[in-house]
Amino acid sequence: MPARLRRHTALIAFARAFKPGTPGLSRRLSAMPRLIKASLRGEYDGGMRLFLMAAASLYILSPLDAIPELFTAFIGLIDDAFVVTWLIGALLAETERFLEWEKTRGMGPQVIPGQVLKS
Repeated sequence: MPARLRRHTALIAFARAFKPGTPGLSRRLSAMPRLIKASLRGEYDGGMRLFLMAAASLYILSPLDAIPELFTAFIGLIDDAFVVTWLIGALLAETERFLEWEKTRGMGPQVIPGQVLKS
């Protein structure tokens, strides 16, 4: 997938994250540990995407990234802004994808159909 298309997909996911009918932020955050576990076990195919997100996080937090920013001022911050935007969009897209995957496997929140009896 070309880099431009990946950026575009991440930006669309970022915009869609707050539309009605999509999972909320708390639901997405609570899915992250399950997403990581399922990926490490090989049950979910998100391993490479998680690796890329971890690499982007390390890039943002790396002190080595601060050195060029000392010399280039605001220009050095622009690449960080793009990486942060991509990372947020990728996290939102991946958690939405994972929650859909869980739903198809029947692993989502368990609801037992039936009637509520009043006492």
